[in-house]
Amino acid sequence: MRVLLAEDDYRLGNLVKHMLLKNNIQVDWVLNGEAAYDYAIHGSYDVVMMDWMMPVESGLSACGRLRQNGYQGAILMLTAKDSIGDRVLGLDTGADDYVVKPFEFAELLARLRALSRRSLTTVREETVTVGSFVINQATRQVMRQNQEIQLTGREFQLFDLLVRNRGVVVPREVILDRVWGLETEVSSNTLDAYVHLLRKKLNLPADGVTITNVRGVGYRLSLEPTEA
Repeated sequence: MRVLLAEDDYRLGNLVKHMLLKNNIQVDWVLNGEAAYDYAIHGSYDVVMMDWMMPVESGLSACGRLRQNGYQGAILMLTAKDSIGDRVLGLDTGADDYVVKPFEFAELLARLRALSRRSLTTVREETVTVGSFVINQATRQVMRQNQEIQLTGREFQLFDLLVRNRGVVVPREVILDRVWGLETEVSSNTLDAYVHLLRKKLNLPADGVTITNVRGVGYRLSLEPTEA
């Protein structure tokens, strides 16, 4: 199972992330609703778990925006707002389930499992093929013509993110958050350097696969038809 956690409380966020990982659940953790929206739109999660009250954009607002833009994955609101009116509002805005803080972790796990089973999101494929490249998420390997291409952890994350969003411009901010997480000192120049190294290791452009810098926005991986 893969979960997106949006929680601005560092203590609680760390605790929930630790417990999820301990139960063999992959987790990405962000600190506000705006980041949660970007991660959910550009990623692939079994469940998106959001606090209601967060800076920049509330979880309720992010939930509403996701549904307005056609997001079909499971969303769980995790919040201290416990009135009946708040619960009704959260569910009517698009949440599939609602858990009130404080909570028992065993119950939270059970709810996550239940949501994952009935989630409408497309099942995340372990292996994705683009051009002559085969990307295995489980083993974190990239193969080309049965030969493994040696990538660092971050290079793999970068390529995997672009591949799974091929044809779409992935904003720089989203890439930095997804690949470097909460490391706020990472600059946009670092991203450019990684893309340069990635192109070199993959010998791009190759077999119609290109990574294009969309100035002022981000990067897009494209697959163009090749001559027979």
